Amino acid sequence: MLIIPAIDIRAGNCVMLKQGRIEDETVYSKDPAFIAKLWQAKGAKRLHVVDLDGAFSGSPQNLEIVKKIRAGVDIPIEIGGGVRSMKTISTLVELGFDYVIVGTLAIYNPDILREAIDKYGAKIVVAVDVRDGKVAIGGWKETTTVDASQTAGKLKAMGVEEMISTDIKKDGTLEGPNLEGLRDMARSSNIKVIASGGVSNLEDIKNLKTLEPEGISGVVIGKALYTEDIQLEDAIKIAEKAAQ
Repeated sequence: MLIIPAIDIRAGNCVMLKQGRIEDETVYSKDPAFIAKLWQAKGAKRLHVVDLDGAFSGSPQNLEIVKKIRAGVDIPIEIGGGVRSMKTISTLVELGFDYVIVGTLAIYNPDILREAIDKYGAKIVVAVDVRDGKVAIGGWKETTTVDASQTAGKLKAMGVEEMISTDIKKDGTLEGPNLEGLRDMARSSNIKVIASGGVSNLEDIKNLKTLEPEGISGVVIGKALYTEDIQLEDAIKIAEKAAQ
């Protein structure tokens, strides 16, 4: 199971939002590229980078910063936030990002998602962000009537190989992940699922590890790493032990 540190960017800073709310923002660094190097130095094998300004506006807003992040580390990076066109997907792939995360696009423009999968295959990762069992889009500003589990079930048929499932009500709260929801998501989709939201301590990592047979392949950790409730090295040890 991969441990994937999160680097959320807003107004040029590395920040964390609670449940996606701008008014509940904490700035952890003014240099996201430095943070990326730090997580790589501590053993991260993949990074999760989100352009929050892009997610809220509909198109990437921090390209120069994410270019610095890409140039500064040599581990795989998954990047999202405002990815709502084939042009944006192609731009990010051409910049050297290993995985491009789409969310809103998957709901409103599935034809573009299919085109992207046909062209880039496993580089396309779908974010299924969940609030009370329904898919949220547009930087979590809008909760749709679309059932999250049903959406997950359709992704495999479209050729999606990996998805990220975030429980919005858990995100940034340090209240622990929604294990039952993640289990249902993995079973419904039958593809690799990266868990996100609420991870607060090493016990949460151990609990997620038990879901590996169900299809949980990784976990994105944000706030708990920045508050040092979790040391990245310790989390990686647990995850790699599970893979043995």
